[in-house]
Amino acid sequence: MRDPLEILRDTSRPIDPDPGFAAALRERLEQLLLAEPEEPTVTTTEKPTTTAPLTPYLAVPDAVAALEFYAAAFGATVRGTPITMPDGRIGHAEIVVGGALVMLADEFPDLGLAAPTPGSVSVTLHLDVGDPDALVDRAVAHGARLERPVADGPYGRGGVVVDPSGHRWMLTRPADGPGVRPGDLAYASLWTRDAAVADRFYRAVIGWDTAVDHDSSGRAVTSLSAPFGLFGADRSTLYCCWAVPDVDAAVAAVRAAGGTAEEPENRPYGRIADCTDDQGLRFSLTTATPAGAGRDTTGPGELAYLAIQLPDTTRARAFYGTALGWSFLPGREPGTWNVRGPGGDPRPAAGISPGPDPVVVPMFAVPDVRAAVARVREAGGTATDPAFAGYGTSADCTDDQGAPFWLTEF
Repeated sequence: MRDPLEILRDTSRPIDPDPGFAAALRERLEQLLLAEPEEPTVTTTEKPTTTAPLTPYLAVPDAVAALEFYAAAFGATVRGTPITMPDGRIGHAEIVVGGALVMLADEFPDLGLAAPTPGSVSVTLHLDVGDPDALVDRAVAHGARLERPVADGPYGRGGVVVDPSGHRWMLTRPADGPGVRPGDLAYASLWTRDAAVADRFYRAVIGWDTAVDHDSSGRAVTSLSAPFGLFGADRSTLYCCWAVPDVDAAVAAVRAAGGTAEEPENRPYGRIADCTDDQGLRFSLTTATPAGAGRDTTGPGELAYLAIQLPDTTRARAFYGTALGWSFLPGREPGTWNVRGPGGDPRPAAGISPGPDPVVVPMFAVPDVRAAVARVREAGGTATDPAFAGYGTSADCTDDQGAPFWLTEF
């Protein structure tokens, strides 16, 4: 007699998964494993063993308005998704401002959590910035109260404002700033088919001041806080020169990671080496400088963010982790990664995302993104309608030669 349970026997054999599915699943698992864990609640009187930095947690009268203010005035980005309570109040939100994490929530008087009362502040938040004059002016323009005008002092230049939620901010550029740290962008050049055409477009859209450079074939942008240029090339990308502690050692690491690098040279602006990563993206390395104000990423026309797009983001993280000492945290969108340099968050901020070709897409800061979008269209480019994207209001654009870029409102 036939075994009545025979029908339940599984005779299927395992098969290899679809390569695309396997790669996507592997990256998703990596993002979950590398995501920053929530700090556990301390329920004992023993001394906590965590070495995490102290994080301010602000109570505000209107969390939605506070998030909008910090994005517009300080260039803050929202980390994760704010938690909304059943009554509509925000119970928890996180922003990153100036490389520091700040948490905030609406007031909960029943729990003893209230925003500062008018005219009474017990805590001051100190933020190092590249241009305190511009940031104080912008904060006041977005509703902050000026408490102390910007002035030079023994510890640097700075001013003090009280934000619309009642919190006091000291915005300061140190007298001996961090300069260009390892992992920072030391120089950038926007490669485009015709530098003269690009010069006219970006001067009209962003308001750059430029001067002829590279034997009349390129342009130097003279109105930014760090060296930036326009250069005629056969492809559109942002060419990046990254700061490292030791160019010669970094060149050896690039080669060990599977990239190529020319021998370092001493040039008038420092020791430098031209390189290519293992997916064909070209870049340069130069020596970091220990002093100076560093790069401002929030002023008009400044480079605010870099999107490094590469076909294989897993290979990219392996290469740049080995070659430049970068580490990575999961980004806001699946498959994207935020870059951290050896000295902390790079200036400007950078991320790695998947793309069909190895390119770097820049994001530029403007005071009014809607007006800038109108200028993009008038100058022959394309632009999406501005939208709030968590880190601020932005628009996805192309110039009149088809090169992609973003605009964000500071």
